[in-house]
Amino acid sequence: MDVTVERCAGLDVGKEEVVACVRTPGEGGRRRQEIRAFPTFTAQLEELAEWLGAEGVTEVVLEATGQYWKPVWYVLEDRGFELLLVNARHVKMVPGRKSDVADAAWLAELLEHGLLRGSFVPPPALRELRDLTRYRKRLTQQHTAECQRVQKVLEDAGIKLDSVASNVLGVSGRAMLKALVAGERDPEVLAELARGTLRNKIPLLRQALYGRFSDHHALLVRLAMEHLEHLEAMTAALDAEVDRVMAPFAEARDRLDTITGVGKRAAECIIAEIGVDMARFPSAAHLASWAGVCPGNNITGGKRRSGKTNKGDRWLSEVLYECAWAAARSRKTYLGAQFWRLAGRKGKKKAAVAVSHSILVIAWHLLSRGVDYDDLGGDWFTRGTDPERRKAALVKQLQALGYAVTIRPAA
Repeated sequence: MDVTVERCAGLDVGKEEVVACVRTPGEGGRRRQEIRAFPTFTAQLEELAEWLGAEGVTEVVLEATGQYWKPVWYVLEDRGFELLLVNARHVKMVPGRKSDVADAAWLAELLEHGLLRGSFVPPPALRELRDLTRYRKRLTQQHTAECQRVQKVLEDAGIKLDSVASNVLGVSGRAMLKALVAGERDPEVLAELARGTLRNKIPLLRQALYGRFSDHHALLVRLAMEHLEHLEAMTAALDAEVDRVMAPFAEARDRLDTITGVGKRAAECIIAEIGVDMARFPSAAHLASWAGVCPGNNITGGKRRSGKTNKGDRWLSEVLYECAWAAARSRKTYLGAQFWRLAGRKGKKKAAVAVSHSILVIAWHLLSRGVDYDDLGGDWFTRGTDPERRKAALVKQLQALGYAVTIRPAA
């Protein structure tokens, strides 16, 4: 097999040790191979980089093993090596020959013959943005869980505030909760803390706020409220930092914000995961496959097996799924019409996945062409339909249900 990379290295990365295999031209046309092991402390990783440089290595490959590959990648990236990160599932060793040394040698051999395909590793600015948006999502999830915990405690105490107020932790709700924690138990006094339109429900509030709220419940609510305030302060700090890091990509974010169902935060998350340079993805279909939001391709013997979506970037697929449900609630839009058109035949979950795919395809085109989203309209799927054919199809469906159909023009 032809050698396409004369001087290359394969790294098997672990938590405490990196095994490196360097393959270079040897005597008599043979390939020379040398293997060394290095601890994963930064000073030793720099020694690894110096050794690779001394050997004239131009390309280095390593597996994506948890978080352990990142320190190695960063050190080698600073030294100017051409790096390739590969999925461990794509480079499995021959059964029965599994060891760190064999893994490193196998990676180096695959690389020298040009048989490896690298994964997408974003540039430093996008890596920072990823860390921020992912951390913010986790804080949002913790905030939601804490809100649910407060409602659980109130339910245990017989306080039915969530049955009257749409937002238990709104301005009025927080004022009532703080009063309960401070020792106030009179429903009349608590109901008077309502603000805005909630004051129209004061009689209901008096009934909802009558319960068996004890000091035990007060302690749980107080701790939960303090945690909520802490999470909100952290989220606000992250929002400010995301805005700062997002500044060079603000135009791209605003373009994605024009897509139905995609808000500012969702646009930031999408950019953090895929970047703004769509040249990394040859086509929109390639991006959708990488993200894991397109049907699986599994056909054998002429039979199509499971069309389950592949595993991809779960952070991206989650935000796209949320955007799809938001688009489903929109009126007279292409994505909303697509969702409800598919939901009747495939179910809402599969419809949401299909709309997720459409959103990502739209994002690829917007970022590639530098244009804003132009909605096709909610009547897109029926605009070109022949009225007579559609009428005949609807009549046929009703007749199949046992109805005699007579059609006449509307007045």
